[in-house]
Amino acid sequence: MSDSTDPGDPRIVRRLIHLYVGLALYGASSALLVRAGLGLEPWGVLHQGLAERTGISIGVVSIIIGAVVLLLWIPIRQRPGLGTVSNVFAVGLAMDGTLALVPDVHGLGSQIPLMAAGIALNGVATGLYISARFGPGPRDGLMTGLNRLTGRSIRLVRTAIEVAVVVTGFLLGGSLGAGTVLYALAIGPLAQFFLRFFALPAPDAGSRTVARRPPRGAILPR
Repeated sequence: MSDSTDPGDPRIVRRLIHLYVGLALYGASSALLVRAGLGLEPWGVLHQGLAERTGISIGVVSIIIGAVVLLLWIPIRQRPGLGTVSNVFAVGLAMDGTLALVPDVHGLGSQIPLMAAGIALNGVATGLYISARFGPGPRDGLMTGLNRLTGRSIRLVRTAIEVAVVVTGFLLGGSLGAGTVLYALAIGPLAQFFLRFFALPAPDAGSRTVARRPPRGAILPR
């Protein structure tokens, strides 16, 4: 699929819907994990830790970190797309908006379902966002850029970045727990399923294009 925003592309409206609905749902899913209080996704741990230390909302921290990471694309010669720039702002805004609407929950009877909903919704958001094909998010662009620059595998680069992010976030006070582990185990299969589900038809074909199995270390929105 093309990553262009050519207005002649008959799929452009659907692609834009996938992009922005996916980004909004991604922010909402991260907010649900915050409210569940059982552990966040790796970058969420860092965002929450910095929010705790600075007093800035976690959504605004996400925007700031996304912008900083995007600046790191310059020396590694990565080129952002519409999805990249949109990711910086849309996810953080949706996250803060959801946190304003969803109250804190207490007790495992409420926390576990909310955590499960957050992880599942994150998989839906990932499938929508990636199927739009408007470029990777800032954090994943950093990963692919370092992969190209260093020659190291995607798996190794991604693991190194996320371990560093989780450890730093935890030391700053971010939430690391069962939700973090379950997210790591579930997001790959969920993303693969929803990538297939939301796959858009090719420009010259009337049938739905089924997403092929992604390579190890597949790119996710964050």
